[in-house]
Amino acid sequence: MNAVEIEEAISELAEQPFDKAEFPFQFLAAFGNKATTIKRLRSGASNSSDLEGGVLQRNNIHIATCTPGEVDATLQALRHSPQTASARAKFILATDGETLQAEEVGSDEAPIACEYADFPDHFGFLLPLAGITTVKQIRESSFDIKATGRLNRLYVELLKDNPDWDTDERRPDMNHFMARLIFCFFAEDTDIFHGEDLFTRTIEQMSERDSSNTHEVISEIFRAMDCKLTERDANETPRYANQFPYVNGELFSGSTEVPTFSRIARSYLINIGNLDWKKINPDIFGSMIQAVADDEERGALGMHYTSVPNILKVLNPLFLDDLREKLEEAGDSPIKLLNLRKRMSKIRVFDPACGSGNFLVIAYKEMRAIEAEINQRRDEEDRRSDIPLTNFRGIELRDFPAEVARLALIIAEYQCDVLYRGQKEALAEFLPLDAENWITSGNALHLDWLSICPPTSTVVKHHADDLFHSPLDQAQIDFENEGGETYLCGNPPYIGTKYQTKTHKEEISKVFSGEKIKFGNVDYIGCWFLKAAKVVKQYASGSFAFVSTNSLFQGEQAEIILHILQKYGVDISWAHPSFPWSNNAAKNAGVICSIVGFTLTSEGAEKFVFEDGVRRKVGNVGPYLVPMPNVVVRKSSTPMFGLNAMSYGSMSNDNGLFGISSEQYRQLVADDPANQDLIKRAVGGAEFIRGIVRRSVYVSDAASLSASQKDTFRGVFEGVRAYRAASNREATRKLSKVPMLFAERRHVQKRKLFVPQVLSERREYVTAGILGPDDLVIAPHMQVIEGELFEFSILSSKMHHVWVATVCGRLKSDIRYSNSLGWNTFPIPQLTQKNRDDLSRRAEEILLAREAHFPASIAEIYDPENMPVELREAHEKNDETLERIYIGRRFQNNSERLEKLIEQYARKNKRKKSLNEN
Repeated sequence: MNAVEIEEAISELAEQPFDKAEFPFQFLAAFGNKATTIKRLRSGASNSSDLEGGVLQRNNIHIATCTPGEVDATLQALRHSPQTASARAKFILATDGETLQAEEVGSDEAPIACEYADFPDHFGFLLPLAGITTVKQIRESSFDIKATGRLNRLYVELLKDNPDWDTDERRPDMNHFMARLIFCFFAEDTDIFHGEDLFTRTIEQMSERDSSNTHEVISEIFRAMDCKLTERDANETPRYANQFPYVNGELFSGSTEVPTFSRIARSYLINIGNLDWKKINPDIFGSMIQAVADDEERGALGMHYTSVPNILKVLNPLFLDDLREKLEEAGDSPIKLLNLRKRMSKIRVFDPACGSGNFLVIAYKEMRAIEAEINQRRDEEDRRSDIPLTNFRGIELRDFPAEVARLALIIAEYQCDVLYRGQKEALAEFLPLDAENWITSGNALHLDWLSICPPTSTVVKHHADDLFHSPLDQAQIDFENEGGETYLCGNPPYIGTKYQTKTHKEEISKVFSGEKIKFGNVDYIGCWFLKAAKVVKQYASGSFAFVSTNSLFQGEQAEIILHILQKYGVDISWAHPSFPWSNNAAKNAGVICSIVGFTLTSEGAEKFVFEDGVRRKVGNVGPYLVPMPNVVVRKSSTPMFGLNAMSYGSMSNDNGLFGISSEQYRQLVADDPANQDLIKRAVGGAEFIRGIVRRSVYVSDAASLSASQKDTFRGVFEGVRAYRAASNREATRKLSKVPMLFAERRHVQKRKLFVPQVLSERREYVTAGILGPDDLVIAPHMQVIEGELFEFSILSSKMHHVWVATVCGRLKSDIRYSNSLGWNTFPIPQLTQKNRDDLSRRAEEILLAREAHFPASIAEIYDPENMPVELREAHEKNDETLERIYIGRRFQNNSERLEKLIEQYARKNKRKKSLNEN
């Protein structure tokens, strides 16, 4: 269940008569527990509560109901229950049907204490019970989720009764109608309509109970709000609609057609209107409303938004921190405060993938807070804001989110006016709305950003040759906001190459056309970084920062970042290198993001890297988002630092037909012992990691087959021949002439090191292994023929893991190992024989620690939460031995490890380049 569904379920529970015995089970069902789970708890099979009337769900919650007036005592009993601790309950909850109290065990979060009927208002506090890892904003945004759920039900019901509004042609009309409703609900609860519940009450009173004329009543209200008061008589405005103010601002202009309402839809509408819309939070509400109108997102309502802390990770270092520092420096100086206020009035925030406006709303609210402090210090608290909404610009692909973004900013402006100037002043200046639209609906990769957010200075120099395919003539640009600053920011769509459609690839090709850089594997978001760099160079000032997947700063894509840095004269000025994305859905936990800020190159400019919330000043931030020069690691066909060569394993191209079951293997060997030489233990990633035994026919030389063997395996070979012959690839069809052979044969009858191609993000080490001479490594997994123990030690180190995690690519969030990027380039100091011997002993200790847990698989013993102590200790000793070779001590963290490795790589690469030039 998602957050919206849970809110609806517990709201229904709170409205039912309280049943002391049933409440715990009803409560758990409302949080998504399955019927089988409830049945086991009810029977006592999994309920280990030691309190009368208690229900204890292990690792989740301990609930107890009680007689009226005993809630305090019952919660105290839950708190001190030995079973609460032993079952690791995260929450305790007590209720008597009149009041309810709950608290998070061992947390500093304020507990819940409320009337029973009001406990759904606090459901965000309890969302972890449904496996939803919450951030603070969603805990405090129960209203937003409740309103989203109600609006969604209305939306679905209206589309059911008005199927013609569900077409591509009419969907924008439906979305525009919903935006109008949202405004009306907000306006009637904030006195904008100068009448308590005016909109909802008018519909309830003027529309028939059978809903037959509901759409007509709403249409007349909308028509009135688009008509000036002096023109309403001529417009024949009904008396009930004449109560509403003139809104304008294009929100109610155009068609006032309204979808027809069923009885159910009418009741939903009135129910929504009875919510307290003063509680609306435009920070995240826009994203939730966007989900109402999005078929794909509706299935996960309440799960999609960029949390405020993550937004501030972008905005604070981009420009807000600087404003706050200048405010601190200004103190109470009227002149300095005035200058800062003037500066802020000319700051533009531009989000070229703005969605429903989260970044713009947060930026606006934070700037208004700084301005309010300035006005207070200057004794001008009543002063109207100098920060225009039109300075907060965005591009959004879809029309409805773009409309909601503008609406969210309008609401944010009103709320800020109420907060900093008072309700009376806010109301006096709110209506009519400004008709100017500063959010553009369109494809950001097709649009000219300069036309949407023009340069602010006539000093700008155009770079027609390398900036835009259709360069603007100097006279064609309308300069505005003279002397102002522009900051680009946002959270553009990521879309890795595997998930890109033909249209995505065409757009990428157009954006990167003429860049003279390979871009076939670039994430879709790379287009935003490139266009932003072009625009900032065109502005001759300004900065930009985006949330991105960290894959853009790893592997081959780091070369694209280096290209942008060098060609467009920008530097990475700060970065949050890597952190797990933590909106509020458990399914998002695997997304690893980076937040990166760029600015035009300026000598002496300070640069920072954020690690664990701490800002560290560094000399330069390189393409891998670590302190390093602006260099990237490029593929090498041979090892650069003296290691043995690593190659791919053998590739069969057989549609699985070479595979032999264990039973077949035994029979074939029994029939002819010589067959044993043709059947190898095939080792791929799954086989090695999970301990699976798989066998495969492998013929090294067709001439070596006896007549008997040809006859025995005739069916297998014929099947492979037919499979290859039917291929669309000419190279594969040619292979049908040798159906007894693997397509690529790299097997050598020698001992080898094995490296799986895909490495789980959860494991802390590269899980390499040692295979015997007869074992067959299957491509795309890799092997080091006659690899040595000290090389196994290197493969198994944190040093190597942090290197490949950075320079190799990613498959989703897992590491995709590459011999040419990860192994051949791995920097190691010159090793003495003693170094090799020491590392070899560490390798033996790791292998012995693994062997001690046989038959447990590699997957089991390398589970970070269950890794055996002796295996972890063996790895720690291995890390210490290797790291002392580098710097004489252990490294403090992965950043320090990576800095050292990059330094050694850059030094080696520089020497290599120098030798080639000479």
